Amino acid sequence: MTGAIAMTEARQDMNNQSPSRGRVGMFALIGAESTIFTIFVVAYLFYVGKSVSGPQPKDVLTPPILYTTCLLSSSITLELALRRFRQGRTTSFGLAWLATIALGSAFLYGTATEWRRLIYVDGFTISTNLFGTTYYSLVGLHASHVIIGLILLSSVMIFTLFGAVKPSHGDRIGVMSLYWHFVDAVWIVVFTVVYVIGR
Repeated sequence: MTGAIAMTEARQDMNNQSPSRGRVGMFALIGAESTIFTIFVVAYLFYVGKSVSGPQPKDVLTPPILYTTCLLSSSITLELALRRFRQGRTTSFGLAWLATIALGSAFLYGTATEWRRLIYVDGFTISTNLFGTTYYSLVGLHASHVIIGLILLSSVMIFTLFGAVKPSHGDRIGVMSLYWHFVDAVWIVVFTVVYVIGR
């Protein structure tokens, strides 16, 4: 009888230590998305410099240092928000969460202004050459993930403003933060490939 009780307690401990379904699902999503990004990165590296007509990357691309700093800083403010949430400091959590949204939005604005310049000033579009096709596909794929992340972050912000975010939501907020960190990490790869190696 004692052995059966011990086995039951051991199973309960294992269940308590196992990751939540939300985290497992998010890691699965991140794995799948990483595969997609890998394909786009490899395609970019394979075709860069092979366009028979201009322009080439060095002719039109300028590294977006400021907006990259904004995006990478958003991971810091996000972690600060999570720390405040665990401490039960709702107001501080909301402010840090809002700062994360603002920094992510600034990055997206930087991408939009870069594309506007490329298209309307330099006449460089997705159909210009192979470089244009792979550049807009890769950077656009990342931008779409930033938009999705901002929508998720904004939904939490709205619930926070209405006082609907409770301590019991900690795991869900943590799962959402994994996605945003993934978006930031992917940008480091994209930035390196497009603005450093590719130039």
